[in-house]
Amino acid sequence: MTAGPKYEYRWADGVQIKKPIRSFCTKYVEYLMDWIEVQLDVNPYFLRNLTIFKRLFRVYAHIYHSHFQKIVNLKEEAHLNTCFKHFILFTCEFGLIDKKELAPLQELIESIIVPY
Repeated sequence: MTAGPKYEYRWADGVQIKKPIRSFCTKYVEYLMDWIEVQLDVNPYFLRNLTIFKRLFRVYAHIYHSHFQKIVNLKEEAHLNTCFKHFILFTCEFGLIDKKELAPLQELIESIIVPY
C-alpha cells in the first residue's frame, strides 16, 4: 500500500507475517482490522498500543493520495475530512503518532491544526 510516490507501507504483524510484505490497500486494511481486533481482545486499553494509530493513519494517507478524487466525485470529501480532522486532533492532543510518521499528509495536518 502506498501514500504517494514516496511512501510505501508493508504489512507485518510479528506473528503470522514476520517479514514485512507488500500488499494492495484492500488486503492491508483487512490485515489491519483483523490485527486491531486481536489487539483489543488481548488488551482492551488500546491506547497503550500506539501502533494501532500509526497504522490507521497510513490508511488515511493512502486514501488521500490514491482515492481522494474519487471521493470528491462522489461528493463525500466533507465526510472524509471531518473523520480525519477528528482523528488527527485526537492523536496530536495525546501524542499518539510520531511526527515523522505524519509526513505524507503534513500540509493537510498543518491546515487542520494551525487554526486551533
